[in-house]
Amino acid sequence: MTTTGAITEAGARGAPAGPWWWARRRSMVLDVVLALMSVIECTFEGLSFAHEVGAPGALGALAGIPVGGALLVRRKWPVAVVLVSIAVTPAEMGFLLGVVGLYTLAAADVPRRIVVVLAVASMAGTLLVSAARFHRDATASGLESSVVTAVLFSSVMALGLTAPPLLLGLYVGARRRLVESLRERADGLERELSLLAERAEERAEWARSEERTRIAREMHDVVAHRVSLMVVHAAALQAVALKDPEKASRNAELVGDMGRQALTELREMLGVLRAKPDGAAEPAAAQEPERLAAVAAAASARVRRSADALATSAADGPRLAQLADLVGQSRQAGMAVEFSVEGDQRTYTARVESTAYRVVQEALTNVHKHAPGAAARVRVAHREGEVALQVENGPSDGGTDAGLPSGGNGLVGMRERVTALGGVFVSGPTDRGGFRVSAVIPEAAEAADAA
Repeated sequence: MTTTGAITEAGARGAPAGPWWWARRRSMVLDVVLALMSVIECTFEGLSFAHEVGAPGALGALAGIPVGGALLVRRKWPVAVVLVSIAVTPAEMGFLLGVVGLYTLAAADVPRRIVVVLAVASMAGTLLVSAARFHRDATASGLESSVVTAVLFSSVMALGLTAPPLLLGLYVGARRRLVESLRERADGLERELSLLAERAEERAEWARSEERTRIAREMHDVVAHRVSLMVVHAAALQAVALKDPEKASRNAELVGDMGRQALTELREMLGVLRAKPDGAAEPAAAQEPERLAAVAAAASARVRRSADALATSAADGPRLAQLADLVGQSRQAGMAVEFSVEGDQRTYTARVESTAYRVVQEALTNVHKHAPGAAARVRVAHREGEVALQVENGPSDGGTDAGLPSGGNGLVGMRERVTALGGVFVSGPTDRGGFRVSAVIPEAAEAADAA
């Protein structure tokens, strides 16, 4: 049996490791000192016992060396040490050996049945030897001793030599196991906090990625549509500047209005990005578990702030009621656009209406880019529990290409917006050589997304 609790405690405290079975060098020094004291004691007691039984004194003195030296292995084999102390009890040897052995046995990770059996055996041996010694001394002194006196004296001796070290060892062992249990719980809590912090960081990174994607979509929608119309009007302005100054003036005014609108939307978006939420600073802590908890809390706060920013941006975004103005801007740019609304008009949640508006906006922007001069048709259908959108354009009439760049992210952004709300998005060429964009967004998309 080994005192694993002491070894674990020493390792946790970072104390220098000792040789062989000792957890610390200090423990080794203590055991060596105790063993030397026990050897000296057992040597004199062995010499006295040898004289009493008529044996050579040197033999008794030599026998005391291994008996007292047994304390060197008390941490590794506490049961063996107690057995040695019980075995030499008739020779009245090993007082220190018995006391320290019982303490070590009770404090070690030894089954309680073995502790009880050895403690009873040690007490019984001490009781018998004390009674015999008392009777012998009383007889040698010529004093009369009753059985009650002998039993009382021997019982006090047995209890005095057995109970205190046994109880102290039980207390120390229980306290050590409690400390180990608390340390294991603290380590487990630290690991859980570390995992929580990692997961929170992952969630925060995911939220940041989603926020970047959302901002990219918003920037694309704002810049691409406005700038596309500005380029179309600028080309028309260049074509009619000399022929029709009045029309050129109107086109220049439209270009200026669209530029101001684009700058206003960009300024609002950048203002949201610059806003610094309260409590953005991560708290610092000296202790590791508190630091991990602070990291987890800060990461969770960042996730909530990203979600709040997303909801705020959606609430301030465009609405379906503004589609008529959007179509009017394309018409002013020279595009023939047919706009129709089916079903009873009603109000949807902010994200649904913003997404529907952006789908139509991006679809018209693509017509300006890829099908100059083509006619387009915009249809909005209010159905039960959903809103359906369709933007279809015919083939290009061979008009002048405005030379607008395309990053290829328009259709991807529309699909991401619609599918994020649980809707369906379909796009592709038509049989007549045009292109069609269709989307169906459920009315309960906001609640589903929040869940």
